[in-house]
Amino acid sequence: MTAYSKKRNIGIMAHIDAGKTTITERILFYSGVEHRMGEVHDGTTVMDWMAEERERGITITSAATTCSWKDHLINVIDTPGHVDFTAEVERCLRVLDGAVAVFCGVAGVQAQSETVWRQADRYHIPRIAFINKMDRPGADFDKAVHSIRERLGATPVMLQIPYGQEDELRGQIDLVRMQAIVYDSDSLGATYHIEDIPDHLHTEAELHRDEMIEILAEHSDRIAEHFVHDREPDEEDLIAGIRQATLSAAVTPVLCGSALKNNGIQPLLDAICAYLPSPVDIPPTTGIHPETEEQISRKPSRKEPLTALAFKLSADRFGELCYTRVYSGKLTTSGRIYNATRDRVERANQLWKMHADDRIAVDEALPGDIVAVVGLKFTGTGDTLCTREDPIILEQMRFPNPVISQAIEPKTMDDRKQLSEVLAQLEKEDPTFRRRVDPETGQTIVSGMGELHLEVILQRMQREFAVGANVGPPRVAYRETFLGSVEVEGKYIHQTGGRGQYGHVELRVEPADSLSGPEIIDEVREGDIPREFIPDVEDGIRDACSGGLLAGYPVINLKVTILGGSFHAEDSSDRAFMAAAARAMQRAGEQGEMALLEPIMDVQVTVPEQYMGDVITDLTGRRADVTGMGMSGDLRIIEAKAPLAELFGYSTTLRSLSQGRATYSMEPLEYALVPKEAAKQITGLA
Repeated sequence: MTAYSKKRNIGIMAHIDAGKTTITERILFYSGVEHRMGEVHDGTTVMDWMAEERERGITITSAATTCSWKDHLINVIDTPGHVDFTAEVERCLRVLDGAVAVFCGVAGVQAQSETVWRQADRYHIPRIAFINKMDRPGADFDKAVHSIRERLGATPVMLQIPYGQEDELRGQIDLVRMQAIVYDSDSLGATYHIEDIPDHLHTEAELHRDEMIEILAEHSDRIAEHFVHDREPDEEDLIAGIRQATLSAAVTPVLCGSALKNNGIQPLLDAICAYLPSPVDIPPTTGIHPETEEQISRKPSRKEPLTALAFKLSADRFGELCYTRVYSGKLTTSGRIYNATRDRVERANQLWKMHADDRIAVDEALPGDIVAVVGLKFTGTGDTLCTREDPIILEQMRFPNPVISQAIEPKTMDDRKQLSEVLAQLEKEDPTFRRRVDPETGQTIVSGMGELHLEVILQRMQREFAVGANVGPPRVAYRETFLGSVEVEGKYIHQTGGRGQYGHVELRVEPADSLSGPEIIDEVREGDIPREFIPDVEDGIRDACSGGLLAGYPVINLKVTILGGSFHAEDSSDRAFMAAAARAMQRAGEQGEMALLEPIMDVQVTVPEQYMGDVITDLTGRRADVTGMGMSGDLRIIEAKAPLAELFGYSTTLRSLSQGRATYSMEPLEYALVPKEAAKQITGLA
């Protein structure tokens, strides 16, 4: 077994089409795991194994694999770049120790680059930056590095500069060793040789090396000593200084190359081993005791009690897999496992080391290992696995709420029997996919992060589970809110000849700052309502808010104060007070001033300059507010805030306006008031 210090758990993360999967394929080829290179454009990649991924040429689900490089064991997770699948990135970053952030040499930092960078910041993950596509026309290494500094607020440290550019890209200039790396074109980049730095690049290399040493001197006493005395640090000191600064996330080493042209991958693997952390380099894992809530710390040692985190569920032809990261102790198929999050006992029937959708059986998983577990019946995403004798609960993962919905119904009666089960399975796998039954229409409503997200879900239902379904037009997740304060009362009085029903409440409803459901405050005077009925009043308020008071959408941003009411010694009941509270809330909706809120998206469009005017005109027609403009080479970057309801089908329109040359990304930003005229159309109220 490889020592813990020789393990690396890394993710490859980037904006869509920056080259993540191509880099991962080259890593597998040069490390000897694969004997041929898969290509995204040919649909032959190992990591994009789903049919939907190969058809679209994008990564949809994160794929895990393992390779070896110079006596190091590297667990690699290739993550999606499309914002619809940002939850995949979130849960993978939660369990990784380091990451390689890939940037396009032409575009530099793009919209989703910022999103995944912020996610990595949240988990304090050390990163290496790889500037890819340096063979492309318009590639500009210095500009890409500048965009990392300016747009991400990072401190990039160039460890390389490109040797040549565009069609003339030959390799890299290594600033640590001050030598040129040149790739042999007839070996698919598998072999390279070292040369002296050519004269025309020597001055530039010296300049960037001095800059590298100056930055590192701020984080390494050893290099600072050399810097102050104007001495050249040796290679060993430089590598140690870079590693120290990278592990503390103070700097981001920058490398470059072209994965498609098989250029720069071996030095990237060297940098992963040299600079990114092993399980013993990260702080001990911390959690809380489920009963005492005492904070607990676990070191990455097999002698410690078992601590593992289930970070992803996936169903395939062999059954349900639970991807798990082990932090301490030993996970085996013998004995029982305690799910501290759900207080359930589980048993692992099998452990698998994953290679995309292929697998290798293993007997045990040790600290730093990432394995797929078969046989866990109750475990969900984010649950902590441990022993009952030494329980611990690790920090939960947080996922964004879905913003788009569709009605779905089975095509045939045979499909009806399976639809509910399949949707439940998909919901269990994907924390950003939700389903519910509309109590008024009886329709099954599915919600997700975008049109592509729901489209892929539907295709998976048909392909993997053979369930046919029809979907209705996308529905926006509107919300309702109060604009002013109103005081109301609600009564529920029902006589049936025997014991009756009596409930009476008085409420004040007013705006609040919370984006969640109602904030309820109890100001009931002693004797007005018995204390045992207050929870029922609260339940009635919440039920009324969840079903909507204006147009059937959940009510948020409100505070409800229970002022008082009355009761009957014989006829009052929990059901009566729930009904009275619900009637009071309905009356508040009728008497108070209410409004609709709609989800607003943060949109970034990258478009050639000649199409910019048409794109801005179209965005304005979609009620968008253009908030910023930028440049990236000959491309223009338009930043805007736009209502989600106006962005359905936008990708088709954008392709038409730009002859297929523009791209866009969007992510949820906030909720805002719907204009009155638009609100009338949505609610059907005059």
